[in-house]
Amino acid sequence: MAVAEIIGAAIGVLLLVVVAYILVGSTLSTAELVVSAQNDLTMHNEQRLRTDLVITDKMIEGSAINFSVENTGNEIIYDFVHMDVLSYNGVTPGYTDYIYQKDVIPTSGYWSITRFENDYLHPKSLDPGETMKCMATFSGDTPIWFQVTTANGVSASAYL
Repeated sequence: MAVAEIIGAAIGVLLLVVVAYILVGSTLSTAELVVSAQNDLTMHNEQRLRTDLVITDKMIEGSAINFSVENTGNEIIYDFVHMDVLSYNGVTPGYTDYIYQKDVIPTSGYWSITRFENDYLHPKSLDPGETMKCMATFSGDTPIWFQVTTANGVSASAYL
């Protein structure tokens, strides 16, 4: 009988150790995940604070909006696939979203970069102080307003 109590107590202690190990391990893993997520969020917010852009030289030629975007911030802008160009024509409800097209002359509903100016440091990226010439091609009514939004959520808009 005494041996059964000793074996039962040993199994109970072993189960307590296993449960404690699982609880402590999961708590540490959760804490590490939360700290990593907070770090990523802080880095993303700092990147947004360092990003700024200005739209210049805007005009409509035929069925295209030609405009220049100058990087006036301190962050390099390179993720053009995730950039958005929106326009509003004042007639149709809602906004028109243009999708990035890598070709020089975009088709209707797309926008592209026609050239970079003073592009010496990081080719095909918009470094601080650099300007890129862009074109967005539309169909239908002529837009009266448009907006350019970077991948990290910073935007600039202009009336035509």
